[in-house]
Amino acid sequence: MAKASDILGDRWSLLILREAFYGVMRFADIQADIGAPRSVLTDRLTKLVDHRLLERFEYQEDGSRPRHAYRLTDRGKELGVVFLAMKQWWDKSDDQEPTVRFVPDGSEQPVKVVLRDDRGQEVDLTEIRVRID
Repeated sequence: MAKASDILGDRWSLLILREAFYGVMRFADIQADIGAPRSVLTDRLTKLVDHRLLERFEYQEDGSRPRHAYRLTDRGKELGVVFLAMKQWWDKSDDQEPTVRFVPDGSEQPVKVVLRDDRGQEVDLTEIRVRID
């Protein structure tokens, strides 16, 4: 958890990854959405690329110079379950109806993060113990 916290443990990195999950890729669009100072955004994007959560690629619009954009790597996409769990936790404790829902294709029911053992049985968090070998 400490290693993950080193990478994800600040507000800007979490917001950048949220934007990537929403499909926002261009630097200017990310900056406009989260309001990070340019230098902070550059630093956090570099960190997320270095840790292989995002990949940087070049794009060019007609008549413009080449620019960089960012997309989730497979490793970054795996964080989706963490973000969904965080959202589920917040929605459970918040008094307001969620404004963003994550639903599978073909359904309007939001997805739910659950814990399952190797037999596929759902496990309550209170039933889990820490075992250090």
